[in-house]
Amino acid sequence: MDSRPPLAPAYRTLPEYLRHWAETAPDRRAFTFVDHPAPHSRGVHRTLTWRSLDRRVRALAARLAEQAEPGARVALLCPQGTEYVTGFLAALAAGLVAVPLYPPGLPGHGDRLTGVLADARPAVVVTTSRAMAEVADLCAGARVPAVAVDRIPDTATDTATGDRLPAAPDPGATAYLQYTSGSTRAPAGVEITHANVVANARQALTAYGADAAPVTCVGWLPLYHDMGLVLSVAAPVVQGRPSVLMDPTAFLHEPARWLRLLAAHPRALSAAPNFAYDYCVSAVSDAQKAELRLDGVAALINGSEPVRPGTADRFHAAFAAQGLAADVHCPSYGLAEATVFVSAARPGEPLRRFTLDRDALAAGKALPARPDDADAVQLAGCGTPAGQQVRVVDPVSRDSLSEGEVGEIWVRGPNVGRGYWNNEAQSRRVFGARPAGAPDGWLRTGDLGTVLDGQLVVTGRLKDLIVVDGRNHYPQDVEATVQDAHPAVRRDRLAAFGVPGGAGDAGERVVVVAEHARAAPLAAIDVPGLVRAVRAAVSARHGLRLADVVLVAPGAVPRTSSGKVARSLARARYLEGAFGAGTAR
Repeated sequence: MDSRPPLAPAYRTLPEYLRHWAETAPDRRAFTFVDHPAPHSRGVHRTLTWRSLDRRVRALAARLAEQAEPGARVALLCPQGTEYVTGFLAALAAGLVAVPLYPPGLPGHGDRLTGVLADARPAVVVTTSRAMAEVADLCAGARVPAVAVDRIPDTATDTATGDRLPAAPDPGATAYLQYTSGSTRAPAGVEITHANVVANARQALTAYGADAAPVTCVGWLPLYHDMGLVLSVAAPVVQGRPSVLMDPTAFLHEPARWLRLLAAHPRALSAAPNFAYDYCVSAVSDAQKAELRLDGVAALINGSEPVRPGTADRFHAAFAAQGLAADVHCPSYGLAEATVFVSAARPGEPLRRFTLDRDALAAGKALPARPDDADAVQLAGCGTPAGQQVRVVDPVSRDSLSEGEVGEIWVRGPNVGRGYWNNEAQSRRVFGARPAGAPDGWLRTGDLGTVLDGQLVVTGRLKDLIVVDGRNHYPQDVEATVQDAHPAVRRDRLAAFGVPGGAGDAGERVVVVAEHARAAPLAAIDVPGLVRAVRAAVSARHGLRLADVVLVAPGAVPRTSSGKVARSLARARYLEGAFGAGTAR
């Protein structure tokens, strides 16, 4: 077991931190990738120490400096693993701008990859030998050179090329482009500076208690996503703590693998969306539970939209016998434009839940409701800001709102990005907001929320709101009702959205597109009965008449790169008639 490393200094770039740990704790574990090469594999561990990681990073950075000028973009098309970490840090060390992506062939994301590459216009691509052939095919037309991380020898750093590397990057320069997940619009590259990512890593470490006690970051979230990158790469580099990685597909094939890693590393810090916690509850067998001890878990982060208190309750009930503490669940809020972390509940504190009146919430007021009210909305508190300012603002008047009033969440802090790559007009609108009577430079998140008892409570997305007869309806509330209305509806794999109303309609018409559960073949489902049950539940709870209920195959509802339901894309596909074939109503 590693003891605590020396106190982390106050650097402002990740390459400086890497050099520090390579010099002061060279033989400590830095990054471990746990591979699962076979269906029943218990995991093959591959580890880099801080010294070996620094050597690999310097060698690759030297090669990249030969391929591109400072400030050029470097697209990371690596599979999950230590090569990804090396590629990302090497791009930063070479004074280049990393673009965290994924190899070609990721199901459902081919168009997004092509679009992002066209927007970022990288000067060089970093990949691995295993993915080189498909990456070369993808980049052939653009004539962009590709470099395989695992083909660069450690001796590649010589005096000539080493002298080309900056001693330390400018903290105010762009370190990487974090492309948004595209849940409400086309993906856009957020410019994250070196200082931004270091500041946000520190904020996250403080929020989750990792600055006061040693932790091991354990994660399967993809490294091209903001939370995976900051929690599994940036935070460990800043704190000098080990990071243990696994592939997202390894988790999906057998979720117990993630829990085994949590059990194997004392004071494990990890993050996952709602569906992952529910998936563990349903898929981890009693035999697998018997080998787990989870009393050493330090914090489990949930940054879903929204965070469902019931998910935390089910997860704790399922694994309490394995020693899992009830107070390790940390509902959190963040977004790519703020690097990732904005607000978080602290470990060691009870989960804060708020039971609110549904009608009042639709009218912009967070009023309490009885806990036994079946029509009430239950939301989790996402704690307090982590080293930044947060305001709830009326998006029209720009007045700051009082506690209990629902408005748009605005953020200001050292972690807020510079703007959108190559989109100055959108950058000014989103990153240059000014609340009434306050300085400018606030980030408009596009998220709705309120403050209750000092806790930030996220209620939904501004652009996702469904307006019928002058009343607001949150799509996630409708979706929760639908998935509880019939067992054949696949949980967290459905989208509710509004479409233009016809003549005489007051506002939008409401449509639900839902996947059926994998365990329930379409031929075995009483589809008319399911539709009746869904319509009745939505009518009773929300006073809404659904214009259409579409049942589709598993995997048909589009999702963002972070696994969230892409409602805007589902809406567009519905209007295009893309759900017409192979669906049932």
